[in-house]
Amino acid sequence: MPTPRRIATLPDMTRDEINTYCAAQPGGKVSEPFGEGIAVWKVADKIFACLGKGVAGVTVKTKSVELAQMLIEAGVGRKAPYFHRSWLNLPNTADPDEIRHRIETSYQLIRAKLPKKTQATLD
Repeated sequence: MPTPRRIATLPDMTRDEINTYCAAQPGGKVSEPFGEGIAVWKVADKIFACLGKGVAGVTVKTKSVELAQMLIEAGVGRKAPYFHRSWLNLPNTADPDEIRHRIETSYQLIRAKLPKKTQATLD
């Protein structure tokens, strides 16, 4: 009888690793406007990521409500509490590459809506 293959699992991303990746986004700044332990990442005062106190993972913006819903149905993330339906909460247990991709995409979506003059100061 063949030996069953073990499926390698990726390690969970830690809160520090997520914060480090958010900090790497040009102009990314963190604050705690909703209280201690709730890290809100902004570019030019616009939120692109949020790490809550009681929820392990990161909340990010998606391109549309439909994309967020598809990702929820696919099991990639869950509805982000207190955010619009186009936002998604990714747990720490999600694929680290997926987490990084979604943070970067959220950042790019928010940055693209900033005035061109503001965008130019971020490079």
